[in-house]
Amino acid sequence: MPYTSDFLIIGTGIAGLSFALKAAEFGTVSVITKKNHTESNTNYAQGGIASVTAPDDAFKFHIEDTLSAGAGLCHPEAVDLVVRNGPQRIGELMAWGAEFTKEKGSDDAATLSLGREGGHSRNRIVHAADLTGREIERALIETVQQTPRIRVLEHHVAIDLITEHHLRDKAQERVPGTHCWGVYALNTKTGKVEKMLASATLLATGGAGHVYQHTTNPAIATGDGIAMAYRAGAAVANLEFMQFHPTTLYHPTARSFLITEAIRGYGGVLKDHNGRPFMIDYHELEDLAPRDVVARAIDREMKKSGHPCVYLDVTAKVAAETREHFPNIYAKCLSLGLDITENHIPVVPAAHYMCGGVVTDLDGCTGIEGLYACGEVTCTGLHGANRLASNSLLEGLVFSHQAVQHASQFIAGRSRSVPPDVPDWNEDGTFDSEEWVLMAHDRSEIQTLMWDYVGIVRSNARLARAQRRVKMIAEEIEAFYKKTVVTPDLIELRNIATVAALIIDSAQMRKESRGLHYTTDFPEKDLALGKQDTVLRN
Repeated sequence: MPYTSDFLIIGTGIAGLSFALKAAEFGTVSVITKKNHTESNTNYAQGGIASVTAPDDAFKFHIEDTLSAGAGLCHPEAVDLVVRNGPQRIGELMAWGAEFTKEKGSDDAATLSLGREGGHSRNRIVHAADLTGREIERALIETVQQTPRIRVLEHHVAIDLITEHHLRDKAQERVPGTHCWGVYALNTKTGKVEKMLASATLLATGGAGHVYQHTTNPAIATGDGIAMAYRAGAAVANLEFMQFHPTTLYHPTARSFLITEAIRGYGGVLKDHNGRPFMIDYHELEDLAPRDVVARAIDREMKKSGHPCVYLDVTAKVAAETREHFPNIYAKCLSLGLDITENHIPVVPAAHYMCGGVVTDLDGCTGIEGLYACGEVTCTGLHGANRLASNSLLEGLVFSHQAVQHASQFIAGRSRSVPPDVPDWNEDGTFDSEEWVLMAHDRSEIQTLMWDYVGIVRSNARLARAQRRVKMIAEEIEAFYKKTVVTPDLIELRNIATVAALIIDSAQMRKESRGLHYTTDFPEKDLALGKQDTVLRN
């Protein structure tokens, strides 16, 4: 028997869970997630949520900062929508039980402790110490568990979206942009593929950090939503803009542990291996420059010196205050023998946040009827060519709110229910292959290719080399997939290969350097392009 509900949500980050809580007011909700419900990019977000709450701040300042970071590619209407809805969405999180850090001695919500991160002209980062994402996830999960109409199904790996072409004769050519009725998902506890059917489906699958060798993302961030939507016929855009977080801990036993940008907002200074501050050489905002600038500066300093990392120095600050502001980072580093109040923190960049994704409108609608998308999986126009720090959680909140309003009306106005003739998953002709071991190395090969040739600095030659190799690997994976019983590893590998190829194609299409996309063959921004997005369709 298939699972059937009014709303189906794939993913349990801030976008998916906030959508679920609001959708439950209008119907039944099923939420599926790969592993346990707290595993998401939201849970790993240290910094916070950017929102205008301070008396000396204003919407226009937040809008200007976002547009500036986006390097001329933001959609102004999306920026305006997100920024102006920020305070109300923050209030909803607090009503759901999220407890944010307040100024000392105050219980008044109006006196939230506000941090500042790179690219922001005002203090506006609402946070819960340096574990904001974890606190938000805790509050949302607890509220979801108290909501009877929401069913959370863990250990379900989405394979492909169910669209109307599944209902037609297989000999007919699939027409992109049809209706979505849900998803086929692998229950990893039973090994069976199940039909998850719904009148409205939300992709909230997060990012694609594991397309790269080094990433801050949890292991589940393999670009699943982008790959599934593209295969189903939805448009994707701006995938060349992968944001590399400038500062992750460089340590052999703590791979890609994030050192939040808030440390630089707090007063941390980036230094080379000789102890020389170097950001003054790259940007007028020095250590508070936008992330793309800082990541390229670190990359250049490492290549110039041959040193495997640079250093973040926060030792000039009062030790007790540092421990209070960043208890998680302090404890983690101390467990590795590094006291950040006395020692410089060794850091390197890592793949962090995808600024492109599935194309949506301001209501979270994709080009496929009944399919919505929110959060990092999307290209809403908010981020442009580079995400302003801490705008991501806010985007997830605002667009999930928009999507619920549209989806609830869509369901209420429907003249037909979920069709009864959606076919079961067909495993005819497949078998458990012992050749899987031969395919397993492809994941690391793709990740290495992407890191070496499609990373912080690119060139025509690097992209062409990556394209040839990734295309060949992707074809081999697809052929293997069609004859083999699906496994979680195979599903992720297929998606990683798909998204890697799309990133390369997008990067080759953009003949300029802008924001997060920097190529030595076209080192300047092409002003003639204006606000031209890089759009790909299957």
